[in-house]
Amino acid sequence: MWQATAAVVPFLCQLAQATNQWPGSKQWDSAQMQAEAFMAQLTLDEKVGMVTGASFDIGTGCLGTIAPIERINFPGWCLADGPNGVARADLVSTFPSGVTIAASWDRQLMGERGYAIGREFRDKGMHILLGPVAGPLGRRPLGGRNWEGFSPDPYLTGVAMDLTIRATQKAGVQTVAKHFIGNEQETQRTRSNIGGKVVEGISSNLDDRTLHELYLWPFADSVRAGTSSIMCSYNRYNQTYACENSRLLSGILKKELGFRGYVMSDWYATHSTSKSANAGLDMEMPGQLSTQGGATWWGPNLTSAVEAGKVSQERLNDMVRRVTTPYFLIKQDKSFPTLDPSTLPLFLSDAGLPPILQNITEVRARDVRSNHGDLIRRIGAESTVLLKNEANILPLKAKNIGVFGNDAADWTDGMALPATPGDVEIAKRKPEWGFDMGTLDIGGGAGGTRHTKIVSPLQGIRDRAKVVGARVQYILNNDVLAANNFRGIYPTPDVCIVFIKTYSVENRDRASFEADWNSTVVVNNVANRCPNTVVVTHSSGVNTFPWANHKNVKAILAAHYPGEQSGNSIADVLWGRVNPSAKLPYTIPVNASDYNSPVILAPRDPSPTGWQDDFYDGLFIDYRLFDKRGIRPLYEFGFGLSYTTFAITGDLSIKQLVANPAASVGPTEKAGRKENLALGGNPQLWHPLLRTTVKVTNTGKVPGATVVQLYLAFPSHSTPRGTPKQVLRGFEKIYLLPGETRRVAFESTRRDVSYWDTETQSWRVPAGQVEVRVGFSSRDIQATAKHSLL
Repeated sequence: MWQATAAVVPFLCQLAQATNQWPGSKQWDSAQMQAEAFMAQLTLDEKVGMVTGASFDIGTGCLGTIAPIERINFPGWCLADGPNGVARADLVSTFPSGVTIAASWDRQLMGERGYAIGREFRDKGMHILLGPVAGPLGRRPLGGRNWEGFSPDPYLTGVAMDLTIRATQKAGVQTVAKHFIGNEQETQRTRSNIGGKVVEGISSNLDDRTLHELYLWPFADSVRAGTSSIMCSYNRYNQTYACENSRLLSGILKKELGFRGYVMSDWYATHSTSKSANAGLDMEMPGQLSTQGGATWWGPNLTSAVEAGKVSQERLNDMVRRVTTPYFLIKQDKSFPTLDPSTLPLFLSDAGLPPILQNITEVRARDVRSNHGDLIRRIGAESTVLLKNEANILPLKAKNIGVFGNDAADWTDGMALPATPGDVEIAKRKPEWGFDMGTLDIGGGAGGTRHTKIVSPLQGIRDRAKVVGARVQYILNNDVLAANNFRGIYPTPDVCIVFIKTYSVENRDRASFEADWNSTVVVNNVANRCPNTVVVTHSSGVNTFPWANHKNVKAILAAHYPGEQSGNSIADVLWGRVNPSAKLPYTIPVNASDYNSPVILAPRDPSPTGWQDDFYDGLFIDYRLFDKRGIRPLYEFGFGLSYTTFAITGDLSIKQLVANPAASVGPTEKAGRKENLALGGNPQLWHPLLRTTVKVTNTGKVPGATVVQLYLAFPSHSTPRGTPKQVLRGFEKIYLLPGETRRVAFESTRRDVSYWDTETQSWRVPAGQVEVRVGFSSRDIQATAKHSLL
């Protein structure tokens, strides 16, 4: 079984040091001085050029560009998707998705993944990575882009954002934390034109406490981690488009959180010139009004606005300063690789334009993958959640194995991006969008990638079966399986493994909680014939499992979107080369109706602003909702089995680190002049107030890892109405030998133990006793203790 290796320890030490020391205010101050000197050389038009996208450049693989300025030897910048690897390039890796790495609950792997992705971008000559994703947070389980992010829990997402940003920027690439904010569904996410009538994008309407404690939380972590940029989202926020909302951009983000980087618009999310610039937008992308080209809201219009005094010269200088400071902070001005020129023929080929290729000279791509396949395989295995394992059917010991389902297959339609909503023929064949035959290792849209390599589950299983001397039979066509046709399968396999999938893609929300392609019929038909059935899901997140209690379904594994080593990763878990240690980063319900946030599919009224999304659920999303309503989930948040067992032994130990702490602290701008620019908000919010210690023992017979989770329950008498019963505020993944016991310590910051006070606009520590709960999931709490902070 795999363990943490000595080879990654230096990287972890460096990342831990970075967490404490970089990038702080001094580093930003130094980089800003360089930015000021650079800006002093620029003309008005050149300043505007630094903040206005130069449109698409598909010939280089850049989704957006900032144009070079030859007279001062400025090379320009390349902006590219996406959060799971370089999206439009050859000889690159397809990494596990955000929700996948979140399921590992492994801080080390979060950092390693971020660093490896960053290296591939840098080695391709790409300056700015459009990710990672904290919005959508995952309020709606059927949200089309949830898988790009990490978890509907803000603490878990915040940790993942922090570690990903630090590691990616350590690799030499700017990060863009996105999408800010309230972008919780794809349907009507932006302005559209229906029958010649302009219909505005949906308005996400949420109160101040919900904003701060849920949706803003991971962006605060992103700012503290030093992200270069934050991308404002398509939607409106409380009736005003996010990219021209001054309260969000200038007030909360730049003042309250002390953000020193630049706000970038999502593609075509800008709707004005002076209004957006004065509200706090710093860079317009892609710099044209449509994919067909044309004018831009900024560019010459911004120049005219500055000359007319509608946008001040001071504000323009602030934009340029913010945009260029990260460039110097990450030292991209020194020895940055040239851009890989190979992407144009690849782009044309994938777009189905072979006639044009006759006039294009192919250029071999720069191979930037290094040994990342090994890391991807390890993450895929460490992120596979074992949900059920009756009679210890796993690890596999069988010598006759059946493999079933289209998700186990090799791809039959090429190695380009998975099918999109534009692929009409595929959409006609089945109600689901996405491809039929072939394993699903990543979603579609900006978070997808073009594969250089893909290992299917069938390939991974056959390779491993050959080593152990097992036989493999298979049927991969779901239409055949749904027709209950098992001709040729003889003798009946000792174990049948069914692979099912759920496709998710940008610009479209999911329609169902069940997996695609007749999955329920397929699983039931296989289970009816095979007394030992194992089901593996490749999914963007939350599903319902109507077949979970079938008497013959002995094991269930949620493998999420594991990246290009999909088949090897699942084989490692199935045979026990890797002892599963992943935990759910969301809640799996018994019924779809257990969730209360369906996708809004129609406007409230026929007016141009009729699309409204009231966040009536407040703080109660995912496990917080299930706790409030007393709903029994099928598998709860934080749940996951192992091939061994663990227990918390002894009592909790709680130590207060700061005597008599103040009940509340104000926003950053009220923290005093010296610390006015602290990244992430008032610096006191990040001071540890509590240390909780527990002992954990491996009570089983094999080595393994588990995730110890800390939840806080605030006193009801001193917190406002609408406070959840418990919230995640800590986790640690530990590896233990059989019989081994280790002490695990958690430090809780002031922010962790506070709620947002809307009247005083500050984080407030509640009076009375806070209950500290430690366990192995949100419902498996094994030790508790109460403590008064004030």
